[in-house]
Amino acid sequence: MKKKMVSYTVETLPRMTPREAAKLVAVRPEKIDTKDIPEWTEEQWKSAERGRMYRPRKCQITARLDADVLMWLKSQGKGYQSRMNEIIRREMLAAMKMSSR
Repeated sequence: MKKKMVSYTVETLPRMTPREAAKLVAVRPEKIDTKDIPEWTEEQWKSAERGRMYRPRKCQITARLDADVLMWLKSQGKGYQSRMNEIIRREMLAAMKMSSR
């Protein structure tokens, strides 16, 4: 009998049932087969970037900015909202770093 190939995307993937989730949680780490996953070398770890593949969820907001700040952001070219996010993220990470000392 021929088996049908099934393909899912993140959007079409069926939700895991509570029973399936419980079975997954019950698997002991030493029982997980990782032989097809190569070990990282020291050189790879040196060039690793934390969160490189992480893509945070975006939330739409309404914000009021000073006109000159908005003009400056827009004068830098396309992508002013992404730049605004990068600036705020940089400040957030700096503040988090300072508070963890």
